Amino acid sequence: MKMIDTKNAPAAIGPYSQAMVVNGFVYTSGQIPINPATGAIETQDLKEQAEQVIKNLIAVLDASGSSIEKAVKTTCFLTDMNDFAAFNEVYAKYFTGKPARSCVEVSALPKGSRVEIEVIAELG
Repeated sequence: MKMIDTKNAPAAIGPYSQAMVVNGFVYTSGQIPINPATGAIETQDLKEQAEQVIKNLIAVLDASGSSIEKAVKTTCFLTDMNDFAAFNEVYAKYFTGKPARSCVEVSALPKGSRVEIEVIAELG
């Protein structure tokens, strides 16, 4: 196993790593829309938050030796399922390989985020 840690994505806000590499795959922790340069969530706009989340995931995947194009499974969390269509607009721009996905509504996310995504991706 190899732990991934990059300054190009937000540091973990608890006792976990940004990602782990195991047996040819990278498993990311859930990313929320924290700007790694400021350490803050800078917008409440759902689409802008989704964009930042995906930028953070791209940074973690790059640090692991993978990429968003190699995603095989995502798990997406929204605090309001009414945001589903807007979220999908942003998601579809980046996850063009259409990995398997789960998307659920949750009552709350860390730091007041409206969206969180985690990814499993192939290495190499």
